[in-house]
Formats: sequence, C-alpha cells, structure tokens
Amino acid sequence: MTLSLFHGALRPKGVRRLLAAVAAGVMAISAVLLAPRPAAADTPWLNVSEDGYVSFSVPAAYVQANAGQVSQVVIEGNFGPSFSWAEFGLTRRGDAWSGVLGPLKPGLYSYQVTGDDTKSLKDPTNSAGVASKPRWSTFFVPGDSARLLADAPQGQGGKVETLTYRAKGDERSALVWTPPAYSAKGAKAYPVLFLQSGDGGSATDWLDLGRAKQIFDNLSAQGAMKPMVVVISGGSGPEDKELKDLRKAVADKFRVLRGSADQAIGGVSEGGTQALRAALSHPGQFAYVGSFSGLLSESVGRANAEAINRHVKLVRLYTGNVTDPAYNATNRLTKALDRARVRYEFDGVNPDAGANWNAWQENLIDFVPRLFRTVPDHGPSAGHGQLEGEFTPPAAGTTPTPFVSEDGFVTFETTTEFKDAQHVTVWANDAPGGSWLRVPMTRDGDRWRVTVGPLDPWFYYYKFIVDRVSIKDPSNPTKVTSEPTWSGFFIPGDRARLLSDVPAGQGGKVESLTYRSTVANQDRTALVWTPPGYDPNRAERYPVLYLQHGSGQSYTDWAEMGRAKQILDHEFLDGDLVPMVVVMGNGNVSNFNRELLENIVPAARARYNISSDPSQQALAGLSMGGGQAFGVLKAYPGQFAYVAAFSAGFGSSTGVDVAAINNGTKLLRLYVGDQTDFVYPSVMASLPTMDNLGIHYEFAGVTQGPHGWDVWQKNLIDLAPRLFKR
Repeated sequence: MTLSLFHGALRPKGVRRLLAAVAAGVMAISAVLLAPRPAAADTPWLNVSEDGYVSFSVPAAYVQANAGQVSQVVIEGNFGPSFSWAEFGLTRRGDAWSGVLGPLKPGLYSYQVTGDDTKSLKDPTNSAGVASKPRWSTFFVPGDSARLLADAPQGQGGKVETLTYRAKGDERSALVWTPPAYSAKGAKAYPVLFLQSGDGGSATDWLDLGRAKQIFDNLSAQGAMKPMVVVISGGSGPEDKELKDLRKAVADKFRVLRGSADQAIGGVSEGGTQALRAALSHPGQFAYVGSFSGLLSESVGRANAEAINRHVKLVRLYTGNVTDPAYNATNRLTKALDRARVRYEFDGVNPDAGANWNAWQENLIDFVPRLFRTVPDHGPSAGHGQLEGEFTPPAAGTTPTPFVSEDGFVTFETTTEFKDAQHVTVWANDAPGGSWLRVPMTRDGDRWRVTVGPLDPWFYYYKFIVDRVSIKDPSNPTKVTSEPTWSGFFIPGDRARLLSDVPAGQGGKVESLTYRSTVANQDRTALVWTPPGYDPNRAERYPVLYLQHGSGQSYTDWAEMGRAKQILDHEFLDGDLVPMVVVMGNGNVSNFNRELLENIVPAARARYNISSDPSQQALAGLSMGGGQAFGVLKAYPGQFAYVAAFSAGFGSSTGVDVAAINNGTKLLRLYVGDQTDFVYPSVMASLPTMDNLGIHYEFAGVTQGPHGWDVWQKNLIDLAPRLFKR
C-alpha cells in the first residue's frame, strides 16, 4: 500500500485501486478500521498503551469549529530524533483525524494539535498542560529508565510554593521546593540550589516540562541527594542585582544557609550561561555550578583560575549531541578552561538528546546528588561520549544533500527557490519503527536547513514539504518511480548490513523483462533478479519467487525502496539462500490471477531457466500484493508451494478448499507490522479465522514498525532463506 494513503494530509494515491481490490475480495479491511467511531466531545484525544504506543483521535468537527476548514492536521511534539520537535501527520478517517505513533521511549512528552501549519489547538481532553505554552499538553510514558520522573508516592514528596519578591523596583516571583522534612519553624537550616530556566522560559517550565518536583521527590525518598531548598526562577534569568535580591528574599523567608559553600546555581541554555557567568566571574558566591546546554562565550583568564579553584568546589558542564547549539560552545569552553587551568567536570556528550527538556531532566538527575557532599564519581554519565571537536556541516550549497556524518547525523538542505516559503519540513521515516515524521527546517540565508539524528544504520527516504506541497530534493540523484517526490539515503552499520551494496562484481543481476499483458492490453515490465553464477543452461531449473508490490506502487519499488537486490545478494553470499530467480512483476491490474498465471509466469519461463514444478514456485507480496497472494492461494491451491503475505489479511473464508491448501502448500507464512500498521487488526483477526478453518500456517510475529518499507524489508530478510528448503 502506498504510504501516502495513510500518512496525514498526503494525497491519497491509489485509493481507487485499493477500494476496487477490496470489492474484488483481494484484500479484506474492516469498515470499522477505515472509519473509526467518531470521538465524542469528552472522549480523550490521546491514549497511551502500556507498551508505549500513543494513539491520537481528534474530532474533525472540533477542528473545524475552532480552526476552520483545514486540509491537514498534525500533532506537533518532541517525538523526533533526539527528542526534537517534529510533526506527526494524522489521517482523516470518518469523523476523526487519527494516527498511532510508537513505541516511544519512557519519558515526558509535550504536544499540540495544528491544522494547516499555523492553526494550533490545545487538547481540551488533557488537563496536563504547560503554563508558559497555553496550547501544549503533556503525557508521560512510564518505564524503568524514567522512574525518577514519575510521581512519588502520595505524602512522600516535598512542597512547592511561590515566593514573591522585589527586584530592580519590580515585583517578581520564583518557585521554591522544600524537602519533606523541612519546617519553617525548625532549628535546621538547609543549603540552597538556585535553578534557572532558559531565555524566554518560565519558572513553571522546570515543573511542567523538567519534572523537577518529581526528580527532587524521588531522589529525596531514595536518600540520593542532600536535603536542600531549591529556588526556581524563569525568564531570562536574574542579573547580578536581581540575583542578589532573590538570594536575600529566600534567606529572609526560608531556613537556608547563607555561606557560599552552601549555595549552588544551575540552569538550562541561557540560564546555564548565566549560572556559569555568576560563578566564574564572582567565585565567592556559589560553591557549585551546573551548566545544562549553556552557551558561555567569554574567555576565562588564568588570573581568575586561582580564585575559582579555591572557592568553587564543582563546575560541571552538560551538553546534548551535535543538534544542541551548546555542543560547539561546550567544546570551546572546555578548551578555554583547560588553558586557564580551571578545574571542572564534563558529563560527556549525551548521544540521545539535543537542547531539550529530555536532556535537561537527565542533567538535573546527575547534578543534584553531587551538591553539598562528597561523591566518588566525577566522570561522565553512563553512555555519554567525548567531545570530538566542533560539528560543522558543509557550507550551504556546497555538497549534495543530505549530508550524512559518520555518526549518523543527517543535514538536509533545500535549494534557494524556497527562500520566500513560510513553513518547510523534511518528511522521513525517522520515527520509532520507521514511522514518518516531519521535522521543521529553519532559514539559513536563502535556503532552509536542519540537522537530525543520530539515526540508526538503515535505509531512509524523505521529501520536503514546502507550505503543504510535496517537493523532491533536486540535489539528491536518487529516485522512486512510483513516488516522484521521494529521495533516499543509506546509513551504513552492522544493523543495516543486509541493506548495503555488496562489493562490485559479487552480487546478482537485475534485468528488465518486457511481457505482453492481455489483462491490461499493453506491454508491461517486470524486474528479475538472478543469483551470482546464474546458468541459463543448468540442467536443474532454478526455483522462482514471484514478489509483488502494494497499491499505488509498481514493479520498481522492491528494487528502489525494498532493497531487494541488496538483501538477496547478501543472503546468497552468506550461504543462507537457495539459488533462485526472483520476479518482481506489475500487479496493478483488474484481475491479478490471470495477469500472474497467463502473462507474468509464462514470460518469465520463456526467458529464464526456472522451474514450473509447484514445489519450486513461491509467491509473496506486501499489502495489496499480499492480498493478491492470498487470492491466488484460494483460487489455485497447490500452484505455489510457498506463499507469504506481508501486512495483508486472509480475507473471506468462503469457498476455501482447506485440504487442497494444506496438501499443496509447504509454507504459508504471515507477517505484519505493529500497532502503527493500519492492517494490524485485519491480520490479527485472520489468525483465528485460519485456525478455525484448519489451515496450516506460520505467523512470523509482529515486526516493529508501520505499514512501510522498514517492515517489509525485514519481512523479506526473514522469508527468503526459508524458501525451497522443505
């Protein structure tokens, strides 16, 4: 099935062919699946499953009433690579815009609903909001890696209250967390941490997005932090005078220790910069300083080093990966501190997050337990790496795109023709499991640019969406015949070895086979893979696999998108594949059974040394092609001893000759993606149907990923070595 049918607001290419196929019984998809029950006004728009899949269902009537008529609806949220902000397109099905994304890693996610790029809405069914971002909502995906972000048991947490004070003649406010044992009338005084938000941020961001209260509550309950008072300020962060006023207000109202040895400061982004500046410029104020993605640019002279080292017990630096603007700044700062001989610690490069709250939550979890006490570990966090020098993509317009770094960061860039565009994104299969997200691009002179990653080794495809119009990247020479606006790129690595090109001269050949279609009344083409060493005169004819595409696709897709040649080449060279011929035909016809048996098969036999013995013939396909494989199985049981369907249901059980299927079929194997694959319910419903009929089959289990090539490539990798071995 062409991806454009199921990704929100993309043109529904192939819908007519799909509906015709359904009517013909080629493929059974329930009406409920195509038109889900409309969401009532009080029905939650968001549902999070126990295994981290997130379902959205947004009533179309609500969108129209509050945003007007729209052509597309997306969920904007921190779902992208490295938790970057991205857009997840919803599909209009019946009375709702809906979609499923996941599995998401444990953690906190924020989102808003947006129609036609600019019409943003708050989810009215989700009470978890963000005070500084009125249209945002949040949800939490639980899991062991996010246990410190979960709410502490009732009654075990600290208390957050608002502190109002005056600074520079104006009334200001801050949030103050006090530990569970804190008493305003008690004799004990506590050390204090001043925690700042970034430029333009709010103190409430540390609660709504940073999960600071949960982090403090859980660390406190575990005895993993020194009991302390935490003062959270927002905005652009306090300047020297403002900070002095804030410290005085805290000391006047709360039982805190006033000496510099019992004072710490930290912050995110510009707040981290100001924390560093306050501690390094005036080293007698704070004994502990943490910079989370700070951007300090001032040089540090040796004259200050002695005072800093004497008064400041801890300077700890944090940065995300190369998508964090602080990455290069941190690289420069560490060199400056080294030259000045200022003692500091570096938490290492966070490989999985950029400049966002997911990274800063981890930074806070690492930083707080180090305050006001001696700790044995001064190295980087587990899994964090070294700075490898500054990250500098090629200058605009100097290289084909995308530019892929050795560690999997990908820089996309448009040409100059879109300099007047208003909204540009890059749409790619870079979400969990290979789902499709649109990552916003930013202006870079007269071009648009963005760096995403790190992406796992695999094959990726993408296009630009410019003011809601799909655009091919003209700087990328790759092409997809059935999707003219798509381009591809490959990230090498062990995980993607079977999708890579084999060394020149070692693989099989792919040739075009032209045949006459009496069904379509035209000449048509198939692609045929022959194995290395193929002998047209071999006495024993080769077994043959007929491999079919989906709706809206064609015979070129298994080669251009499915990486069929690379997969077959590798598995043959690895010794996992029986030498066979693979025929990739054109299945876009009104009667596939006739097209296959009367046109494709005879043409392949006439040109290639392949067997006509049913035990040496296999048939497989994806989506519509899987439905076609089931159709042939039912109409001609035993004609193909090996049959497989990728992301396709069995369909109607009427008139099925079970005995003939079982007697004539050596392998019948079913595959499906996960909950993000729209045919998942249909395929899962097929299993008890086939069980009740008594059909012998194998279910390969759920392949993580959507109704897309990431899943079908894995399905072919699994299927091909199983053929012609029974």
